[in-house]
Amino acid sequence: MPAPPAGDEPQAADAGSPTAVDTGDSAETDGRPTPTDDDTDASGAPEDGDGDASGPVPEAPEGKASGTATDTTAAPLSETEAENDTEAGPDNEADNAPTAEPDTEADTRSQGENDTEADTQAGTDAAAPLSETTAGPDTEADAQAGTDATAAPLSEAEAELAAQRELRERIEKRKAEKEGPIAAGAKLSGKAADLLAAVRAVESGEQPAASFFDSPAPAVPRRTAPAPAPARPRAPEPARAPQGASPEAVAATAAVLAEGGAPAALAGPAAGVLGAQAAEALRADPWQLLAVPGVGPDQADGFARALLGAECGPDDERRTAALVGWLLERAALRGHTALDASEVRAALAARSVTDPGAAVQHAVAEGVVLVFQDGPEDLEDQEPEAPSAPADGAEDTEAADREPVQVLLGLDRYALAEESLADGLARLVNACEKDADWTEAASAAGSPSAAELIRAVAAHGLVAHTGGEAARAEPAALITAARGLGLRALGAVHSVDGRRRLAGATRDPETAVTLAGLLSGAQGPGRDEEGALAVDLLVVLDAPQLDVETAAMLVESLADGTRLVLSGDPGVLGSAGAGRVFADVLAARACPQVVSRTPDPGPIGELVSGIGIGELNQVEAPGKEVVIVPVRDAGEAVHRTVQLVADSVPRAIGVPSSDTQVITVGHGGSAGTRALNAALKQRLNPGPGRFGGFDPGDRVVHVPAPGRVVPAVVVGADAEGLRLDCAGTEIVVAQERVESLVRHGWALSAHQAAGMRWPAVVVVLPGDAAQGLSRAWVYTAFGRGERHLSVVHGVDQALPRAVAQPPAQDRTTRLRTLLEAPAR
Repeated sequence: MPAPPAGDEPQAADAGSPTAVDTGDSAETDGRPTPTDDDTDASGAPEDGDGDASGPVPEAPEGKASGTATDTTAAPLSETEAENDTEAGPDNEADNAPTAEPDTEADTRSQGENDTEADTQAGTDAAAPLSETTAGPDTEADAQAGTDATAAPLSEAEAELAAQRELRERIEKRKAEKEGPIAAGAKLSGKAADLLAAVRAVESGEQPAASFFDSPAPAVPRRTAPAPAPARPRAPEPARAPQGASPEAVAATAAVLAEGGAPAALAGPAAGVLGAQAAEALRADPWQLLAVPGVGPDQADGFARALLGAECGPDDERRTAALVGWLLERAALRGHTALDASEVRAALAARSVTDPGAAVQHAVAEGVVLVFQDGPEDLEDQEPEAPSAPADGAEDTEAADREPVQVLLGLDRYALAEESLADGLARLVNACEKDADWTEAASAAGSPSAAELIRAVAAHGLVAHTGGEAARAEPAALITAARGLGLRALGAVHSVDGRRRLAGATRDPETAVTLAGLLSGAQGPGRDEEGALAVDLLVVLDAPQLDVETAAMLVESLADGTRLVLSGDPGVLGSAGAGRVFADVLAARACPQVVSRTPDPGPIGELVSGIGIGELNQVEAPGKEVVIVPVRDAGEAVHRTVQLVADSVPRAIGVPSSDTQVITVGHGGSAGTRALNAALKQRLNPGPGRFGGFDPGDRVVHVPAPGRVVPAVVVGADAEGLRLDCAGTEIVVAQERVESLVRHGWALSAHQAAGMRWPAVVVVLPGDAAQGLSRAWVYTAFGRGERHLSVVHGVDQALPRAVAQPPAQDRTTRLRTLLEAPAR
């Protein structure tokens, strides 16, 4: 379709037949950073030019890797506690075996086991458990001898037996005293004793509580569900920088960096990552500099050569171990929680490592990475044997047909998170009340899909729900129905915009929170006395945005019996962090799956639904809901985008510029987010950028953590920092953190836009973005518009090819294998 004249309103066109000229430039993708794509940022963090994510990383949830006993009373563990203490996550069980300090009972058991042979012959059972409630009868030898108070003087062995019996009786007496009620308040007197007596009288029912007051207490009506606490206004708090290393540590680190020719600017980050002993650590192992964000192997090698001189070599074990860890950290930025060992060996060979296999074994031995073998249990337990010749010349067809066991390497933080998440999901499945009767609530649901979801949740502790944007009404109906039954039901979403939409669907603002706000305690009902979230039903919308560490932290925060629903659209882009939690749960079929039958309405919904099944259909858009704007090059793409946002969409569609969002493939390039934001600021809000490059009225995004993008508007700045307005909530970003946490937000990448929607969206596809397109990217970007979608099209046939290409497993994870494994 020919391009409409400049300044004219957008014209509707067929979405499947755009024409354009491919410029052939290198693509700026919105995928995760790769060694050849340094401008890409899938995490949503402000780009820093080097492509490495430098934002804070969520701490790994506390798993079950430590089994150290701390109970000096040596009370016997229950079966569940003993199992928990011996589970060590992905680490070697021998390395994580629980240890316990010896106590009185253990010492006595040891003494009993060391009794002499003569004692054993006399009938003493020295190895009997000391936790029995009775000491047992006297020995058989004593019974036959008719031992009494006037017996002859005891022999040495008999005296030893008598001493042991007396010791066991004292132990059992102390244990019985501990198991009984503790007599509290025995030494109290005066008013304290009177108060204690009054409390005990009320607890025993001897006297009513009102008898201790001058006037009877008014009756309090009972309620089936606790009323949510009213939202308290919070004063804006500056987003301060985390406390770093001491000035002395930074100065010492800077001195070592100067010796190796490294920039002094790395001293602060290096001291923050490596700790107070960063200078000593770098001097002993220069390749630890690879742990600092933004540092690559070439820079680390140069630093090591300057410090070590002739001692530096490509096969130095310190270098190979650091390279293995660096490769897995880079893989985590692309979403992998593990990598195939063959991929790691190939990458090491490309870095001039002579023996990659030995380098991997050394890294495993040093604890840099963990090794996993995902395959049949009988194959994993067998030790490798030398091949033997087949009898009678027959071929070993069984060995030929057997699938090789995949060997994976992973970092401990992600391995522990996946282990903890798999165990937590299994706990929720098994601890749920299966006999709940929600028949009336299901009958009152507004749609068949919502009724099916309510029935599934009533009978199961974990349920997966899939559907598009219109299907979000079904989890909202579930939350409303559960609260009507007196349950504490809550919905957690990925973004502030998602929270607003969920609150509108349930018509109750207290039912919707952001996932980050729920885990931090800033939103939601808080936690109970045991530290668990005070909810009976938790519905997580935008579940594809869940990374494995956040998901593990969430599941660990749920008490036994809590119902969990994971709801989302499986066709959108995955999480910014490592893992593919929602996709793995669906693939493992670890729980019932409810597929929504509610389609997205309108031309945009029809177009996006077709993209989800691999078809770029022609849609009718009588109200200009979908418009294609062909362009010849990136410069024209920027010009037409500014024209659409500033003039055409407000005039023809009625959506103001402030409600129109631009989405492009990458941050770099001539039509990336940087170039588009600069052009849009010059047109919509020109200014000198006197507040760290920003002016009042600028549209920005605040990125408090990788993967969390909070749209906001600059309202001013003062000594405390840059002040932002985020949907009515004021955020103050400290001056020293503005550069790393805030960027202009007229144009975003598709990963940053996931989980949010706007009235109008302009998707920019310049010619150099062709290789960065995929079905998931197009599905996500095109589905962000509610009323209008304009596509600035310059990739010619690359768009239908990307949509037709079937989605592939683009992340290596272990969660599906753990969920499919039988109960351990």
